[in-house]
Amino acid sequence: MFKLYYYPNNASLAPHFLLHHLKAEYELLLVDKKSNSQKSADYLRLNPAGRIPTLVVNDQPIFESPAICIHICELHPQSDLMPALGAPTRPLFYQWLAFLNNTLQAELMVRYYPHRHTNDEATIPNVIAAQDERVADALSIINDQLEHQEYLLGDTLTACDYFLFMLAEWSLPIEKSPLDFEHLAAYLKRLCLNPTIKAVCDIEGIDLTPFESYS
Repeated sequence: MFKLYYYPNNASLAPHFLLHHLKAEYELLLVDKKSNSQKSADYLRLNPAGRIPTLVVNDQPIFESPAICIHICELHPQSDLMPALGAPTRPLFYQWLAFLNNTLQAELMVRYYPHRHTNDEATIPNVIAAQDERVADALSIINDQLEHQEYLLGDTLTACDYFLFMLAEWSLPIEKSPLDFEHLAAYLKRLCLNPTIKAVCDIEGIDLTPFESYS
């Protein structure tokens, strides 16, 4: 039994996709960001960073969404959600998961929390404008990767695709959104047919209409 501490449409979304995809036994435990529950003493004992998500497996808490995703995949090696050890796509799995987390997600966090990255409120609009460009640059790299293949690593759906879908959802309000990139937009529309994405987005109250209506 897994316990996933989550908040809707947060960094817990990618692990939630994986657990549902695997038909794993898991319990969702809401961490109410509106009341700042992620900073409570009880939660900080599990996750001293005070962020979401946290996964508890056999009484061991794990935090950081990419680490949680890798751990879930390694516990289910038969799933193909992560290429097998020695497979030529294995290093590409790490490459793209790192790119998504360290580049696209990192740029999005600066974009949505610009006040953390300046000590002069007057510069916040400039930070946002600069980040819109940087997010678009990252989306462009992903778009090029998807030009000739169905999924991020090739012909097989992996945890990287679920992670990318999460970040694409967050990127919709950006000036140049994922839907402005031909191959990325078509890929996201295809992913909306995935039963796990449909089910989990329904559970978390995430609207798939923007992706589904792309033409």
